[in-house]
Amino acid sequence: MAQEKASVQFVKGAAILGAAGLVSKLLGAVYRIPYQNIAGDIGLYVYMQVYPLYTTLLILATAGFPIAISKIVSERIAVGDAAGARKAFRVASITLVILGLFFFALLYGGAGLIARFMGDEHLTQPLRAVAWSLPLVPMVAILRGYFQGHQNMMPTGVSQVMEQLVRVIFILIAAFWAMNAYQDAYLAGTGAVFAAFPGAVTAVLVLLWYWKKDKQTGPLSVAGEDQSSRSGWSNRQVIRSLLYYALPICLGALVLPLVPLVDSLTVVNMLQWSGMHEDGAKLLKGAFDRSQPLIQFGTFFATSLSLALVPAISEAVAQRQQRVIAGRSEVAIRLTFLLGLPASFGLALLAEPINVMLYGDDKGTQALAIQSFTILFATLSIASAGILQGLGRVMRPARNLFIGVMVKLVLNLALVPLWGISGAAAATVLAYFVAMGLNVLAVRKYTGARIGLKRIAWRPFLSVLAMAVVVLVVEWGMLFLLEGVVGSNRILHTIVGLVAVAAGGAVYLVALLKTGGLTQADIRFLPKGERIASLLVRLKLLRK
Repeated sequence: MAQEKASVQFVKGAAILGAAGLVSKLLGAVYRIPYQNIAGDIGLYVYMQVYPLYTTLLILATAGFPIAISKIVSERIAVGDAAGARKAFRVASITLVILGLFFFALLYGGAGLIARFMGDEHLTQPLRAVAWSLPLVPMVAILRGYFQGHQNMMPTGVSQVMEQLVRVIFILIAAFWAMNAYQDAYLAGTGAVFAAFPGAVTAVLVLLWYWKKDKQTGPLSVAGEDQSSRSGWSNRQVIRSLLYYALPICLGALVLPLVPLVDSLTVVNMLQWSGMHEDGAKLLKGAFDRSQPLIQFGTFFATSLSLALVPAISEAVAQRQQRVIAGRSEVAIRLTFLLGLPASFGLALLAEPINVMLYGDDKGTQALAIQSFTILFATLSIASAGILQGLGRVMRPARNLFIGVMVKLVLNLALVPLWGISGAAAATVLAYFVAMGLNVLAVRKYTGARIGLKRIAWRPFLSVLAMAVVVLVVEWGMLFLLEGVVGSNRILHTIVGLVAVAAGGAVYLVALLKTGGLTQADIRFLPKGERIASLLVRLKLLRK
């Protein structure tokens, strides 16, 4: 009975963290569009130059520690060592606060040198502004880890969403104020990156509120144990355990911000090296960064699927059900491909109307069209990484993505001087292609799943071909019919983009169902899958 209750609590906790993570990612993807509309391409350039470096330092300072602390705390409580749990919390607190202060001093003191390395001395102030949250985020990591150690995931989930919400609101208000009062895109960017500080303050306040509300799960009281008890653990043992659990997670998470960080360090420098003026290089980098929220939004399904995959694959591994592992892996790759393929082709075909619709002009359209194929390879990379993590191969996806980052760096240096931001876009696509390919090969090796190009891709390619024809006909036809009728260029492209997306999506779905690319068994994996399948059978769109 107790085991069943613990399992239910674990599943509930995982669902809370998964939902909170997805909401945070969605907020993080969407806000950059209105921010660019307010601050322009230079404002977006400032933000995207600084934020990847901050994220990298943040991961070095905190990533893996919440999980490490939660694991140590739960282990100590399980063996009745309440004093050990409190000691782990105390030692982790001191260690992370020192680490946070060190990275704050590093970024704040070295801001001028880093800005010059990025090719723009005006980035010094934004770099110093973002540094202020670094001493605070370790406290967030510590408190989240402690609550998770008590199997209480709600404080972590709520604090994540509230932190992101406050950050997004602050970014948009700061950008609006800076542009209206001073017409200063650098000031708007400074406010946008400083928003990490009020976001972190909000997270701390939420976590402290939960601490005060429920003293039994707060760090001052561990399951009602005697506060005077002492643990046999030394400080060195605690630090060694923290590093043992945290470092692999930290190294895995560290790879994610390295792709945009490579762009921060190379694109503007390479554009200027090839003879472009500094102001023109900054504007082009800002136009290049427009694709980021679209790619993040395109990979949203893969992130959701990955969260479900890890426990599903882990369960099958624990039960030694090799055929189930292979079957689930194959379905995950196929479903991801079914969604990533039309998203990439659709964005590539409609790059201009979508660019004008969201950002007001067509700057960087070619780079956006090229980079759209990142969606396909990134979604497959995320899904295959989820499978490998479920198998316990947690470092393999990180290693593969790091190889992709090295490919990105080399290709940026080679292609940006030749093709400008289109070269950087091509480098991103090829980097994710390499990471995805290595992940899929590893999945085939460790699961025995049949992931062949003909088996996975043939019918979806036929369906996407039909979609492409319809999208192009609708796009060209509507531009021809409405160009003289609709006065605003942005409204015209908004109408064209939305109608073409709707038409293309409908045609792709029908073609997929008719060719057998999407089966009744596949649909059952979706939420409300049985009902959806039954409806499609009644409409004669799906064969039984």
